[in-house]
Amino acid sequence: MASQEMISVKEMMWATRRQAKGGPKPTVEKLRADMEAMMAGLPPVPGVTNEPADAGGVSAEWTIPDGEEPRGTLIYLHGGGYFQGSIATHRRLVAALSLAAGVRGLSVDYRLAPEHPFPAAVDDAVAAYRWLVSEGGETPDRVVIAGDSAGGGLTFATLVALRDAADPLPAGGFGISPWTDLAATGESMTTRRDLDPMIDPDSTDETVARYLPDGDLRQPLVSPLYADLAGLPPLLIHVGGAEVLYDDAARTAEAAQKAGVVVEFAEWDGAFHVWHMLAGMLPEADEAVAAAGAWIAKRLSTRPLKCRSPREP
Repeated sequence: MASQEMISVKEMMWATRRQAKGGPKPTVEKLRADMEAMMAGLPPVPGVTNEPADAGGVSAEWTIPDGEEPRGTLIYLHGGGYFQGSIATHRRLVAALSLAAGVRGLSVDYRLAPEHPFPAAVDDAVAAYRWLVSEGGETPDRVVIAGDSAGGGLTFATLVALRDAADPLPAGGFGISPWTDLAATGESMTTRRDLDPMIDPDSTDETVARYLPDGDLRQPLVSPLYADLAGLPPLLIHVGGAEVLYDDAARTAEAAQKAGVVVEFAEWDGAFHVWHMLAGMLPEADEAVAAAGAWIAKRLSTRPLKCRSPREP
């Protein structure tokens, strides 16, 4: 059962949706600015240091837990429909995951649509990974790639691109509420639309058109649900029960399992899209981040796990 905190947050989200409905259509610039402002208003997660990075020509940022020897690196690909979101909007989430797993984070500021449509995001994610394992001081077995929403789909697309290019693969991939089917064929786009306070299915066509103005929406690197997933490293997929993208996550997990990939799939009852963003503020977010941290740590190292909560200083 959802916590009272979860119920209250969803009520606020629905109120915001109702207030915006019928108003002027926001521009891409306004949508980006609104997301930045909303996340800037949340308290930071303490216990980490952030440093800018150049990941093979791609702007990035290190997130380094204070006073710990990291067991590896989490490459993080932010969500935002491929047209919004940034290192800044996801800084607190990357901090929470880094602390929970005992790793350093590398947030990738991949190029955004519509200025830079597909395949710019995939190219940047691949470039950042190659830099990390060639010049950034890591070996593939000490790297996990993760992302949320569009960044979750981008995580799986990046793994497929690396496999197809015969690159050494990382230790694992983690998708939070991943958007893996830009063709929007999942039944949950209809059956759960009245449960999802964050994503309006009626707006997805415009979001898709920004990223892929023309072409096949079922291309493997656009919609990794349709990719051959054989040979990928172990995957972790989290999804909320109140998501129109539920079927994206569930069908991707099923497809990966059928392809012989080790998959852990976890659903949080009543949770909204990428609820992990409220780590340190929402019980379900803390639980999900802790579970993800344990999984990431297990993939990267056998030494004793020393997790820290995003609520700890």
